[in-house]
Amino acid sequence: MDMQGSRALSVTQQQAWEALNDPEVLKICIPGCDSIESTGENAYALVNGIKVGPVSAKFKGNLQLTDIQAPDSYTINFDGNGGAAGFGKGSAKVTLTPQGEGCELAYTVNAQVGGKIAQVGQRLIDGVAKSMAETFFKRFDEEMQRRFPSENLTEDKDEPGKLKKMWSKLTGSGKDEPAAD
Repeated sequence: MDMQGSRALSVTQQQAWEALNDPEVLKICIPGCDSIESTGENAYALVNGIKVGPVSAKFKGNLQLTDIQAPDSYTINFDGNGGAAGFGKGSAKVTLTPQGEGCELAYTVNAQVGGKIAQVGQRLIDGVAKSMAETFFKRFDEEMQRRFPSENLTEDKDEPGKLKKMWSKLTGSGKDEPAAD
């Protein structure tokens, strides 16, 4: 299975890089992730629940980060075993590119699956993989907004009430209204 995509993020390249290397953030964002723990430099153990059609299993696997070019890109090599349900292995190239005040995250995944999970059909597997990627990015966006709220949406702390004053002037509901003739 091959999959690729990209997503515009409202955080800086450095903020996205740090989050993508934080096991706590990854656990929150990866669908079905029960645990992710560091096992060494750029290496992690992962337990992930996955359901593809009628087949569901807990996969125990490993992630190894290679080709690291901080904060621009890395490759994630992964393998997982779900017992009788089967196995999965592959790699994902992840690239972060500055874009305005945020950045773009692009990825290319190459993966193979075997066992019962492979017997449910490639279209179903592809659909689940795309759904998991979308869920990951939705959660990642939400987590980044929680950690780095947009400064444009809050009032300037040096000038309390600034937005209220501007609204009053725009709508004419303030005391600066022009006198009627």
